Amino acid sequence: MKYTLWNMFIDQTFKSIPGVVTKNLEGRTVVVTGANGGIGFETAKHFAKMNPARVIIACRNQKFGDEAATKIKQDTGFSNVEVWLLDLASFASVNAFAEKYEKEGGRLDILVENAATIPNGKMVLTDDGWESVFQVNNLSTSLLALLLLPRMLETAKTHQTTPRLVVVSSGVHFWTKIDDSVIKSENPLKAFGTSPKYLGRATNSIAAKRYYDTKLLNLFFARALADRLRGQPIIVNSVDPGYAYSNLRRNLKGIMAIVDWLMEKAVAITSEQASRQLIYAAVHDPPVANDLRGAYIMQGKISEPSDYVISREGISVQNILWDNLIEELTKVNPDVAQVVKEHLREPPTNTRVY
Repeated sequence: MKYTLWNMFIDQTFKSIPGVVTKNLEGRTVVVTGANGGIGFETAKHFAKMNPARVIIACRNQKFGDEAATKIKQDTGFSNVEVWLLDLASFASVNAFAEKYEKEGGRLDILVENAATIPNGKMVLTDDGWESVFQVNNLSTSLLALLLLPRMLETAKTHQTTPRLVVVSSGVHFWTKIDDSVIKSENPLKAFGTSPKYLGRATNSIAAKRYYDTKLLNLFFARALADRLRGQPIIVNSVDPGYAYSNLRRNLKGIMAIVDWLMEKAVAITSEQASRQLIYAAVHDPPVANDLRGAYIMQGKISEPSDYVISREGISVQNILWDNLIEELTKVNPDVAQVVKEHLREPPTNTRVY
């Protein structure tokens, strides 16, 4: 599907926003990353109104997490809101979170991977040696999903449920593709995640494309994982929350800050309205349950992603990046290889195109 800036303007300005899908989540545990503010906070608050056993706010700042938890408790009357520290700019933090969940977390029914960051003036390496936006938005997000996957599958088996993993992407994926030079390199993720082109002072065009690319990679990851989980009692999908007022862009500077301010005034929806898309992806029950497997959610419905994503080229890129991702994440945590071996399978032949 093609989706232009004009299409976004029409959708955000003139189309009504669907209401919140609700479901009884009695006994279930929900984890939302980046839930101390913005869309993640509103998503966690909606879950708190659905009678779950627990809602876990995963964020990097204890103070902000505690404040968000207190606010959710006050607004909803739901008391079982927990704050767990998670810094996606650190692989050690992701590994620690997964280890803690294995020991203390119990069941895991819904994981919403909402946390993300955006380039703002200068792009730098993390202590792990990767460009920070790429590590936060993609590498650590993928690592967390894979490490928590066994817990979600165990939940499905023990409680006869179908857990859901929701990866937050964006409509900006329509406006980019992965550079051929990256895909043809010996190690595409290293080329993408450590290249001098993406480090130092970021021009507006480089910063914008960088964010667009990471959201495209979110979509590729969700689709690739769903392909390899076919037949398993878990649903993986991705979602576009829409263009919303968000703290994500609070550090933008210069012309990008001005453009964003104008865009917000013209077309932005509220964080609560945007959170409805995440809730749809997490709890909506379509007539055919399998329709949500690997689906892309946009404007309150299952939608077709970009022409590039579903093309032979896009499918080939998706699979190349998947293999490279597993290779790199296994270096971070050997458990990744074991998860792949025990729980995943090769994708259908019609999705493996080289």
